[in-house]
Amino acid sequence: MHHCVKLLPVLLLLLGQNVYADPNRSDADWLETMAFAAHQTDYSGTFVYQDGMGGNVEVSRISHIVDAHGEHERLESMSGIRRTVVSNNNQVWLFEGERKVRIERTHGEKGFPDLLPEQLSALKKNYFIRQAEEDRVAGFHVHAIVFQPKDNLRYSHKMWAHSQSGLLLKAEVLDERSRIIEQYAFTQLSLDKNVDRSWVEKAAPTVIALETDKDENSEDENSEAKADLEPKATDWQVDALPSGFKKIMQFCHPIRDKTIPVTHMVFSDGLAGISVFIEAVAGREYLNPGLSSQGAIQVYSRISGDTLITVVGEVPPRTVMQVAESVRYAGE
Repeated sequence: MHHCVKLLPVLLLLLGQNVYADPNRSDADWLETMAFAAHQTDYSGTFVYQDGMGGNVEVSRISHIVDAHGEHERLESMSGIRRTVVSNNNQVWLFEGERKVRIERTHGEKGFPDLLPEQLSALKKNYFIRQAEEDRVAGFHVHAIVFQPKDNLRYSHKMWAHSQSGLLLKAEVLDERSRIIEQYAFTQLSLDKNVDRSWVEKAAPTVIALETDKDENSEDENSEAKADLEPKATDWQVDALPSGFKKIMQFCHPIRDKTIPVTHMVFSDGLAGISVFIEAVAGREYLNPGLSSQGAIQVYSRISGDTLITVVGEVPPRTVMQVAESVRYAGE
């Protein structure tokens, strides 16, 4: 299941949601509308993720409601293992069969159709932005916008937004030859008054029950896990990030069955994200350093002394390799 501060919420109210977007309006105005739409619009529909080779296709259903109590979202996986993620503002829960787990919401995490950043100014520094054609997606009129990178260290992005609300209905990631690497697109969609809201009331008691039905040990475990997610200083440094990538998060936390925390740094240019993981090699006999990919996601790992450095990003292979080779220990 792919996926994770509103700048000018008053602007959306002024723009309204019942007037078609003017194709002659400025790119900045249209970007602002698109950036807020995923948080301000009531919608429910089915969307499909597909990589460029067509080998990986995933179908998901999403519902999003805004009311007096805030934002509520339900994301269901319709292919593969059935999973449901329910969020009520900052509370996020994963339901997998009888298993229910609370998830920490990661700062800066984005998922379709909420793909645009809060700070739009960063996009203009790193991408050429232009409006493109009009079209129809899932039966709705849309306007397309293209983000062309100013270097060869990131991918192009093309997005189609609903002409009234600005909600993203389709998004593509393209390589330097304009070939589609991955794509998200709604195949069915309901908006505003046509959206079923009954699930919000049903989900709320479940989440409250899960919050209160904890024994003393689970509280301790949650407190310990939360502490691991707190930002922590690190003596590791990344010297060759592409221009425009800023660190948005840094912490230490255990991953999978590891008992020793892994250092995790996250960088973003507004559209693309790069994660750097640093961990001890000890006990990892099955290591296979090198490059691998899935859709637009590239993974590159290398061993430096007794340390494994792994870089994951929605960027070209050359970028994750450049970043990984530049990671160094800067402590004493």
